[in-house]
Amino acid sequence: MFLRCISRIFFHSALLTLAVPLIIASFIHGDVKPENFLLGQPGSAQEKKLFLINFGLASNWKWKRGSSSMHVQYDQRLDIFRGTIRYASVHAHLGRTGSRRDDLESLAYSLIFLLRGSLPWQGCQGDNKSFLVCKKKMETSPEVLCSFCPAPFKHFLELVTTMKFDEEPKYEKLVSLFDDLIIGPVSRPIRIAGGLEVGHKRGRIVVNLEEDEQPMEKVRLGSPATQWISIYSARRNMTQRCHYNIADSRLHQHIQKGYEDGVFISCIASLKNVWTVIMDTGTGFSSQVFNLSRNFLQKDWIREQSEKNFYITAIAGATNGSSLVVMSKGTPYTQQSYKVSESFPYKWINKKWKEGFHVTCMGTAGNRWGVVTSRNTDYSYQAVELDFVYPSEGIHQRYGAGYRITSCAATPDQTAFIMSIAKESKTKPVDETFLTSDFPSKATKEQWAKGLYITSICHGRTAC
Repeated sequence: MFLRCISRIFFHSALLTLAVPLIIASFIHGDVKPENFLLGQPGSAQEKKLFLINFGLASNWKWKRGSSSMHVQYDQRLDIFRGTIRYASVHAHLGRTGSRRDDLESLAYSLIFLLRGSLPWQGCQGDNKSFLVCKKKMETSPEVLCSFCPAPFKHFLELVTTMKFDEEPKYEKLVSLFDDLIIGPVSRPIRIAGGLEVGHKRGRIVVNLEEDEQPMEKVRLGSPATQWISIYSARRNMTQRCHYNIADSRLHQHIQKGYEDGVFISCIASLKNVWTVIMDTGTGFSSQVFNLSRNFLQKDWIREQSEKNFYITAIAGATNGSSLVVMSKGTPYTQQSYKVSESFPYKWINKKWKEGFHVTCMGTAGNRWGVVTSRNTDYSYQAVELDFVYPSEGIHQRYGAGYRITSCAATPDQTAFIMSIAKESKTKPVDETFLTSDFPSKATKEQWAKGLYITSICHGRTAC
């Protein structure tokens, strides 16, 4: 009961203490948690003031350019984490550039902790603790997390976890959600360090919650979903074939028939231990070999084909651990390196980028990742978008910076997109991305009629 009273009274002061610096300054705190809020010394003039401390992780959310101010640019660096695991936002776990939404999400977790006394992800242990906590946060719906809290807590959490990267928080609206939980109105101004006064005697601020500019997108429903993710790109007129639900015993037959007809494999995927093979006339390959193995990326066979100047051009793995590897001649590549990892190997990819390699294909087998990098590609820059849901906002941010999707792969937990900037601007951009429960055979035929062809496909996590 004490924690419940404290959290309800604490909210208005905490949110105002947090919001006002954001209004008058250009930084975010970066480590909002109960331990970083202090009350003034008892018996002093400061005893009823709430102080926000520890700005060691503070960072700018906007910067000045001449006389105007601009929001910082979006980025995702999976090797960077700032904050405290228990209270950090999901975006912080995923290494995204901090913005105002992250402080508010951390504040939500802090308040719910004070009310409940614990959070569902406490107790996660191991080297991948941050991953496990982030996954649990994504899989815990606001309804479940706030099941023992008054309704405003759930509404507040929903609002702050659906904010866009550069969205300006509606502070008055957020504060007003909790007015009915406070016994008696605030009868005097709340003073923030620096002498700024916020509010006077305040009754309830009436806000029509149905008048949002856009309907709120619920991204944390608590029920993981997997779908087909198909990427289409504008290409010159060509022939493309899609074979799906192919059992191991029929794989050789379909591929050999394609070779006889002059089409080569461009990308592959797997679902429930059966295969999807995309073949077309636009690969530019002169020769191709493939291998179906009980092991994920069989080293001996890959090494043998590499000595014959074949390069890996497509990989996919099944849930039973087997893999399909395609290697081709006629690529521009001069050197390749690949890695199999139990988690997405961002640090390894970043190291390869610095050595002049770029990611050219990737695949998964269960929760294992396989990533192939090559030298002498058509790309000048690359970035990774990794999430527990289909990361449409991050992808759109990358589009604005000139990136386009060149590879995708997914596990039951996460989806990863490789986004690249081509060396030559004449490269056609990705025009369509489809999410479908069944293989998109109808949509693919419709895209062909518009000159759009599958360039990457996978099946995996797209929603929570």
